[in-house]
Amino acid sequence: MGKRSKLLAVVLAGALAATSLVGCGGKSGTDSNGGGSGEKTTLTVWSHLSAEEVEEFDKIAKAWGEENNVEVTVVEDQGDFQAMIQAAQSDNGPDIILGVPHDNLGTYQKAGITAEVPAGLVSADKYTSEAIVDSVTLDGKIYAIPFAQETTALFVNKDLVKSNPATMEELVEMAKEVGFEYDINNFYFSYAFLAANGGYVYKNNNGTLDPTDIGLGNDGSVKGLQFLSDLVNKHKLMAADINSDIAKSDFAAGKTGFYISGPWDVQTAKDGGINFEIIPLPTLEGKAPQPLMGVQVGFVNANSKNQESAWKLMEEFIAKGQDVIYNTGHRIPVDKDYVVDDVYTKAFMEQAKTANPMPNIPEIQAMWTPANNNLQLLSSGQVDAKTAGQNMVDQVKEGISQLQ
Repeated sequence: MGKRSKLLAVVLAGALAATSLVGCGGKSGTDSNGGGSGEKTTLTVWSHLSAEEVEEFDKIAKAWGEENNVEVTVVEDQGDFQAMIQAAQSDNGPDIILGVPHDNLGTYQKAGITAEVPAGLVSADKYTSEAIVDSVTLDGKIYAIPFAQETTALFVNKDLVKSNPATMEELVEMAKEVGFEYDINNFYFSYAFLAANGGYVYKNNNGTLDPTDIGLGNDGSVKGLQFLSDLVNKHKLMAADINSDIAKSDFAAGKTGFYISGPWDVQTAKDGGINFEIIPLPTLEGKAPQPLMGVQVGFVNANSKNQESAWKLMEEFIAKGQDVIYNTGHRIPVDKDYVVDDVYTKAFMEQAKTANPMPNIPEIQAMWTPANNNLQLLSSGQVDAKTAGQNMVDQVKEGISQLQ
């Protein structure tokens, strides 16, 4: 069965799971925009954020609803994304969906459930980087609102490392004494070093990703792949079968001086009681590594009968949502003017300025398996850097052909 057929099977299988939430849909009547006469407008919001965040967004929605004569329900939905698509295409689906990863956006847009964002709600001058806008842009049009971001950076044990390395070359030499481990065979964590010298997944042409132009085998990617191979096979800094659990555990136990991960591992490092800081990845061959970025977004369902009210509520979420994202969700805000006091959050916000958003087109489905598999082959010495890169390109192309 091809990947496209498998995807369709998942959608159909998820339809029953979606049914339990469809009954909570908000498609009653036409959009009255909270007018004083006529039937009261109802809106339903599905959120993939945490239960605590859902509670806070519900408070915002309820207060706004009382002021605007709109009945709003915010529902926590941690179900399958494909089932969500099925529900959103129905007459009783949600009006707004919050907190989904941006890399699903192309699939949602292709399914016809993302309304184009009105002009002015999303602009580069509002955010910590232009990449935030890229994450919600498809074919030059904006289809979602960014709320939070995440990326990877360098964790440093300050008791083992007396001065921070300025370059990855310097880090390698220091690591021979203090240790350096991370989930090197995970493309999400290792992509930064391919991108440092011009590698990319799909070419970004002014906000439009071209899945026919795959840059995983170009000279920049091969340089990055060679660096990764050397970490394992030449410098012997980590085992070829290293994984996230081992690397995280060793850093939290004070066994290694350097570790690459994201904000989700900050608490583990704190619990380990070590003295650590987080800094942007040092340069590689004089160029800044560009880690992958994930963005949590919200969008209005294109099938909602309450478009005007839904967008007005979304504006309220934009105005007040960063407090929820940061204070309740402990996530990294996207608003460049939002003031944070946590040093670790500040560090990730700084790193995010050079990050690349994960591809948001449907063809991202063809990327992960070839990339991860060839990193494993590279680390184990079964292929060289050039072969690994070319394999990635060929296998991603094959995966894309199966999606069509």
